[in-house]
Amino acid sequence: MLQILFYMLISSRIEGVLVDKTYLSNAAAKGAVCLDGSSPVYHLDRGSGTGINSWLVHIEGGGWCQNVADCLVRMNQKQGSSKDMAKQLAFNGILSNEPQMNPDFYNWNRIKVRYCDGSSFTGDVKAVDPATKLHFRGARIFLAVMEELLEKGMKKAENAILSGCSAGGLTSILHCDSFRSLVPKGSKVKCISDAGYFINAKDISGSSYIEDYYNDVVRTHGSTRNLPSSCTSKGKTGLCFFPQNIVQQIQTPLFITNSAYDSWQISHILAPNVSDPNFTWLNCKNNISNCSPSQLQTIQNFRLEFINALKGISISISRGYYINSCYTHCQTEGETWFGTHSPILNNKTIAKAVGD
Repeated sequence: MLQILFYMLISSRIEGVLVDKTYLSNAAAKGAVCLDGSSPVYHLDRGSGTGINSWLVHIEGGGWCQNVADCLVRMNQKQGSSKDMAKQLAFNGILSNEPQMNPDFYNWNRIKVRYCDGSSFTGDVKAVDPATKLHFRGARIFLAVMEELLEKGMKKAENAILSGCSAGGLTSILHCDSFRSLVPKGSKVKCISDAGYFINAKDISGSSYIEDYYNDVVRTHGSTRNLPSSCTSKGKTGLCFFPQNIVQQIQTPLFITNSAYDSWQISHILAPNVSDPNFTWLNCKNNISNCSPSQLQTIQNFRLEFINALKGISISISRGYYINSCYTHCQTEGETWFGTHSPILNNKTIAKAVGD
């Protein structure tokens, strides 16, 4: 019986507290809608005690859609519509309300913003094609959600963090300074990117697949105006989706956590299916113990490219990173955040490093 109770306790901690969804108010009137025109969703778990005036806004990940055909598929899924999003969402890792699992942020106001626009919240095309009914309004969603959170108490924030995972981690970089501009001047504001440092690397065929892909995303969603002008003025605006080209211009304190062997990047940037028609990399990508010596060397070379892409970040008291060697993607929302499952660098878990 004690073993059963212990298992139930551990399971409940892993599953996390369930938080109800909230629909963005007046979304249609603001033009701040998902790809299919539905109202965006966020989940808010109120802070308490010493954390009552501290806010952590975490952006959900989920890739992007690069063209109309791609976005039409996405608009019928939860990454493009709020219609089928679950009523409740479990808060784990950096969103956990348990001090043992999340010692620095457990009693903050913790928000998870759901992702339904496919552009890392950068798109803004006013016209809606009546044939497709696609809405490219990611930037409007970001602004409208933040304004609603300000009205719900974030305007009194003493501390405010914008974080996110994957495409949400990219969002936390792209919108870092704009988030700072929205929060009161007296607040301490920082940004955290988890698995959002996507690099501009050639794929196994020698092609610039991810660069072309990001160019398509920016063009389809009309994202240029919502990307840093210090970058877009230099040429291809799709290049401004790569953090290595914009982090130097970000003024707000920024902390990056990522794996140098990011499993998503190895699967979709280094060895995308389009460059591997015979699926010779499939078993390797699914389990790196299946990789051949030459594939492992290619992955090692990718790691070096990743490290080189970080060199443009000047390390200071307001900027830093936690880069480990796990073959994984996103590490702040699950068991790798804190405890025995977290990587350890300089005797610090991810949670400890981020908290510090």
